[in-house]
Amino acid sequence: MNLRAWWHEHSLKLLAIRDTPEAIAGGVAIGIFFGFTPLFGLKTLSAILFAWLTRSNILAAVLATTLHDIILPFMPVIYRWQYDVGFWLLSQPHHWPPPLHKAPWEHHQWRSWATISKVGKDLLLGSVICSAPLALLSFVVTRRIVARHQQKKHAHPPPTAEVKS
Repeated sequence: MNLRAWWHEHSLKLLAIRDTPEAIAGGVAIGIFFGFTPLFGLKTLSAILFAWLTRSNILAAVLATTLHDIILPFMPVIYRWQYDVGFWLLSQPHHWPPPLHKAPWEHHQWRSWATISKVGKDLLLGSVICSAPLALLSFVVTRRIVARHQQKKHAHPPPTAEVKS
């Protein structure tokens, strides 16, 4: 998929939403936040729920959540980075996780609930820590862009066709 075409199509949809810049930006921030979490199968539903709870724009949240689809090839690298951050924060004393080729994945240890629970906690904490600044940045940028677009739209209303009787 062409990144430029995808961005153009979705940004036009975002600017066409009729809502306040804060509600649209809130939806985008929520969508970006949940798009980078490892909640497989629950990202969009979580974004919709939190957008509804915070009275942000639900359509903007759904559009922003789909952003992870365009960067899907990079998600393993992003998940590893998030796991590293979570592992570092939860380890006492703080240290980085072992390299992947030295990780204890032999003898189907990866299937045990203890391993999944440990990796899941690290990954979830790391994703919250790493995606929160991105969500905040996306809120600020989106609010500014949408507000500017809406001001231009109201300053120059489209010409109305005169109806002759």
